[in-house]
Amino acid sequence: MASLIPCPHCGMRPKEEFTIKGSADVARPAPEAGTQDWLDYVYLRENPMGRLSEYWHHASGCRRWLVVSRDSVNHDIYSVQDAAQAKGGGA
Repeated sequence: MASLIPCPHCGMRPKEEFTIKGSADVARPAPEAGTQDWLDYVYLRENPMGRLSEYWHHASGCRRWLVVSRDSVNHDIYSVQDAAQAKGGGA
């Protein structure tokens, strides 16, 4: 059986409809930040084990950005929120 993700807009959907786009907990540098800050933001990321929050894009569904809280070890999903609501206005 395929893994299912509970999209808040579309209901339970197969994980193949989504793309994972990275940590929702990493602060984006200011637009005027230096090159090294942007390189670190884009390329130097932790790869933690356990519970984490990530941006997921429902590419083959509602096309909304979501914040998925999941366990990276056993792939349990704890919560899924629309990114605009989860982060107070946009992702």
